[in-house]
Amino acid sequence: MSRPAPYAHAEPTPHARPQEDLRADDGEGARGAPPTSRRRAPWVLVEVDGSAEAHRALVWALREAARREATVVAVSVLHAPEDDPLKGTARMPRRTQQASRDHLEALVLRAVAETGITGRTRTAILERPVFEALDAAMHGADLVMVGTGGKRLLRPALPRQPLRRVARGA
Repeated sequence: MSRPAPYAHAEPTPHARPQEDLRADDGEGARGAPPTSRRRAPWVLVEVDGSAEAHRALVWALREAARREATVVAVSVLHAPEDDPLKGTARMPRRTQQASRDHLEALVLRAVAETGITGRTRTAILERPVFEALDAAMHGADLVMVGTGGKRLLRPALPRQPLRRVARGA
C-alpha cells in the first residue's frame, strides 16, 4: 500500500525554479502541468565576418534559434596586428573594438530584418585565442571551463553507432 506523496497536490509558487519543485511523481501520470525540463536552453554560436556565407549562417542560426527556443551569439573575432612580436597577447585599441562591435551589430540587424526573428540575439567580440579554443572543442579537443562555480569538462559527444536490423527468426 503506497502513501500519497507529501507534495503531490501542491502547485509550485510562480517564482519557484524548476529544480525547487517538490512535487513527487507517484507513477500514476501527470496531474497538472507536465514536468519542466532541467536542461538549459541551447545556444548557437556564429562567427560573423561580413561575408555572404557568414550572413547565410546567421540567418540559419536565427531560424534555428526560433525553432529550438535558443539564443544566438553572433561573434566577431579580432585579429592581432601583423607586426605583433608576441602573437595573441596584443591588446586591440578601443576604437578598433568599437568599430568591430558596430559592424557586427549592423550585420545582425540586417539578418533580423530579413528573418523577422527578434529578441534571440547577443553579440560578442572575441579575441582569436578564445575563438580557437572553442573551435578546437568543436573539432574533438577537450575544453575545461574553470570558474568560481567549479570546473566543467566540455567533450564532444560520441557518434552513435548505426542501428542494425536483425531479420526475424535469425
